[in-house]
Amino acid sequence: MLTATERAARGRAARTEVPRASHAVFEPSSHRPDPIALLEEQAKTRVPELVPIRYGRMLVSPFAFFRGGALIMASDLDATPTSGIRVQVCGDAHMSNFGVFDSPERRQMFDVNDFDETLPGPWEWDVKRLAASLAIAGRENGYSQRDRRTIVLAAAGGYRRAMTQFAGMHTLDVWYAGLDVARVMQRVRSEIPPKRFKLLERSLARARTRDSLQAFSKLTEVVDGKVRISPDRPLIVPVEELAPPEVRDRLERDFLKLLGGYRATLQYNRRHLIDQFQFVQLARKVVGVGSVGTRAWIGLFMGVRDGDALFLQMKEAEESVLERFVGLSEFRNHGQRVVAGQLTMQVASDIFLGWERVVGLDGQTRDFYLRQLRDGKWSIDAGVMLPRGMAIWGGLCGWTLARAHARSGDRIAIASYLGTRAVFDRAMVDFAEAYADQNEHDYKALRAAAESGRIQAEMGL
Repeated sequence: MLTATERAARGRAARTEVPRASHAVFEPSSHRPDPIALLEEQAKTRVPELVPIRYGRMLVSPFAFFRGGALIMASDLDATPTSGIRVQVCGDAHMSNFGVFDSPERRQMFDVNDFDETLPGPWEWDVKRLAASLAIAGRENGYSQRDRRTIVLAAAGGYRRAMTQFAGMHTLDVWYAGLDVARVMQRVRSEIPPKRFKLLERSLARARTRDSLQAFSKLTEVVDGKVRISPDRPLIVPVEELAPPEVRDRLERDFLKLLGGYRATLQYNRRHLIDQFQFVQLARKVVGVGSVGTRAWIGLFMGVRDGDALFLQMKEAEESVLERFVGLSEFRNHGQRVVAGQLTMQVASDIFLGWERVVGLDGQTRDFYLRQLRDGKWSIDAGVMLPRGMAIWGGLCGWTLARAHARSGDRIAIASYLGTRAVFDRAMVDFAEAYADQNEHDYKALRAAAESGRIQAEMGL
């Protein structure tokens, strides 16, 4: 183990090799892969009838395209400078992948909430994806260049100052640090207009109701006296509509086998908890933007009383988009990769978080991770934010990302590299604007591909 002095020296030395101002540059290579080809490559392993929905969701706007283009940006980031200091990265740290969820103690927490691409890698990549997302969303909202600059500075500065704070803390204090919503609300009360604050309070109160009970009332119906998952085709399709009876029976047997392996990944007390629920029904569910087309299921489980419901979401975990650039995961099961990354980066995680591997009906082995459906999850709608609100959000995201990185990486070296001046912050402004230009170009390329018939896009789903 290096001493604190040696770690700080490591960070300062990295400045000489990779100046902080160098992060401002984004110049696409003449050998840059075709972004549409990268999306088509991903589509090869996905459910064919769902791929047009993915393209349709990405075509809603340049920001929606950005959300679905994690592989495209990972390919671009591979050519950018890094300090050589690695952490557990989110891999898709755009502004909408931060938000509120309920901790096991039922406290509302603010944290990163998407880990499909998580892997050890350069900390700069997460910060750059966050900065670019803020610039792209700001353009979409019609913000001025000056406002977008303020927003990105708030995020990058929030990250830098927080990392300096964590560098001076004891290791256990870093591990226990977190942002509960009560603290967040105290922080922002004086910074946004009273009417906006009231709207935020009401929105967070509604998030409190997003649990298994709410999912039960919204996603189920009674058919012939039995509780069943309500179809919402093609977004929610019960398993009996996807396959003939003999195939369906096999699928449900495979699912029950999956549950047995998944149960073994849970803590002992949580195995006891899940054993108090009985499996009722399985349905395919379309989720997200970039994830559309991967295999995602929801399972309805019932306890001993009416309305005593549990919804588990089972989501396919493919190879991280970062692996071809930063190296393979140490985990053979990508579901375990996701779970390990989430537990490392989040201050608190879902009590039903686990993983398993199963052979599908097509004979292909696939990895899955499981968690509760919803469980108080909430993220703000970027399209309704005012510039001041987005700057506050960006600052919260920057702080949260620094805390997540400080748990797994050399926080002292990163803080030393960043320093006390805003050199890196200003570099992020230039990078974010340059990447927003590239993103707009790529979005137009996807739109042209849809118009030419190269891809099929299903809009409005």
